[in-house]
Amino acid sequence: MDDGFAEYVAHRHLRLCRMAYLLSRDWGAAEDLVQTALAKAWTVWQRIEGDPDRYVYRIIVNTHASWWRRRWRGEVPTESLPETADPRDPATEVDDQVALWGAIGALSPRQRAVIVLHYFEGRTLAQIADIVGCSIGAVKSQLSRALTRLRVDPDIQTMNLERVQR
Repeated sequence: MDDGFAEYVAHRHLRLCRMAYLLSRDWGAAEDLVQTALAKAWTVWQRIEGDPDRYVYRIIVNTHASWWRRRWRGEVPTESLPETADPRDPATEVDDQVALWGAIGALSPRQRAVIVLHYFEGRTLAQIADIVGCSIGAVKSQLSRALTRLRVDPDIQTMNLERVQR
């Protein structure tokens, strides 16, 4: 029943984990997402026609959204309060990345998915629409709303985005 499934997993596992991490911002959750997606894909592997990425990415996005809906997003305990740094200090690059990922993490699951798929995975709007299961217009709308939310986020308004690396 393999028909290339093992080869697909061997070649795509790290990229799938990276994409799942960008959605969930947690390596453990990302690995769980990929494992769940691959288990679901394996059960229907014989029926997948063409590029299996589309199918597997869609499973990851949908599974993440369903997990996100169920998860409680209340207080997150930490051992110490974060320090604030001078935004002109070159050492703030890490702080800028943390702030950017925090802002991306505050987006809705669909908005985060289109941001990650478009800007970090390099997918076209048509590919994103296919993966997420909506129209291209809905992808454009979600992308626009996500970018608007990121532009007005007070934590990232003052940062120099040119310094922030992927």
